[in-house]
Amino acid sequence: MLKRLYFFILFIPVAVFSQEINGKYTVDANYFYGNILPHNNTIKHLITEHPEGILISFNRKTFGDKEWESEYNFPDYGASFHYENTKNPILGDLYGLYAHYNFYFLNRNLMFRVGEGIAYITNPYDKETNFRNLAYGTRWMTSTYLMLNYHKENIYKNIGLQAGISFFHHSNSNMASPNTSTNTLAVNLGVNYSFEKSEKLQRQAKIFDTIPNYKEPIRYNIAFRSGFNESDIIGSGKFPFYVVSAYADKRLSRKSAVQFGADFFMMKYLEEYIRYKSVAYPNEHVDPDTDYRRIGVFIGHELFINKLSLEAQAGYYVYAPFGFLGPFYQRIGMKYYFSKTIFTSLTLKTHAAKAEAMEIGVGIRL
Repeated sequence: MLKRLYFFILFIPVAVFSQEINGKYTVDANYFYGNILPHNNTIKHLITEHPEGILISFNRKTFGDKEWESEYNFPDYGASFHYENTKNPILGDLYGLYAHYNFYFLNRNLMFRVGEGIAYITNPYDKETNFRNLAYGTRWMTSTYLMLNYHKENIYKNIGLQAGISFFHHSNSNMASPNTSTNTLAVNLGVNYSFEKSEKLQRQAKIFDTIPNYKEPIRYNIAFRSGFNESDIIGSGKFPFYVVSAYADKRLSRKSAVQFGADFFMMKYLEEYIRYKSVAYPNEHVDPDTDYRRIGVFIGHELFINKLSLEAQAGYYVYAPFGFLGPFYQRIGMKYYFSKTIFTSLTLKTHAAKAEAMEIGVGIRL
């Protein structure tokens, strides 16, 4: 399978070189080789060899036509395809499809990429046929990857090289158990190709007729998030959860805002888990009627790009009668603004390295 994919990589440039695509687009292909990190003792027996794979990406350059493009040093955005051979038949092979951004530093020689998408695993957990795979409890899952590369275009005609390190995270965000997940750290080496016209497009910080004033007053937000998840007890069942958040934010600049607020959590899986603990572990003296609901306060930061923004929050439970996963929690994800007041979000709620829920949300910013 991997040899066929390598052939596919070599075939791509031949297929596209003849097309007249202007200088706004590039394509790159990378081979990577690395290690699955032993972040949890329950998957150490599954780490037997060094995984390897390919990453193919199609990128759209920016040239300052919009304000955010020059503000972020003319990033690229695009789509990526990822294949990883884990070198273990119990784990299976991984295929991923992502949307990504490329950000540039050091005279555009250093590229940092962040990608978010979905992945498919060929051999997930099955209680009868694959009970040793405690990493992946579902065939489909969310995936994130990061790449830091030395990146040089047009070394020979339109062909360039790139090399560096990559990190791939695969997890179903506790939508089903088991969900130990995997993290692959790898080195990568690849080639890139630029579709250029005879006259090169020039990047420039354009002056816009109206410079927005980003020194806004304090804004107030209300968000509702929901989804499904399952406890770590395999087969305990999927349950819905509901989260209501109220917070204030203060825009500090074109890029940044700080946040302060509170969350109210109703995680129905936790209600069932408390009942299970009260019966299965009588020595722990768990009251089956213990309130499963929690209230937390948090601080956060929002990084505005265009209509898309990246959000990170750190919280502390001020009300949690059932002490589960510790007193601190984190949330990281993205928001998309349909207008100045209406947004939607996709966020991951975690307790350090332990994911609890993938949250889909809608909100209002007043």
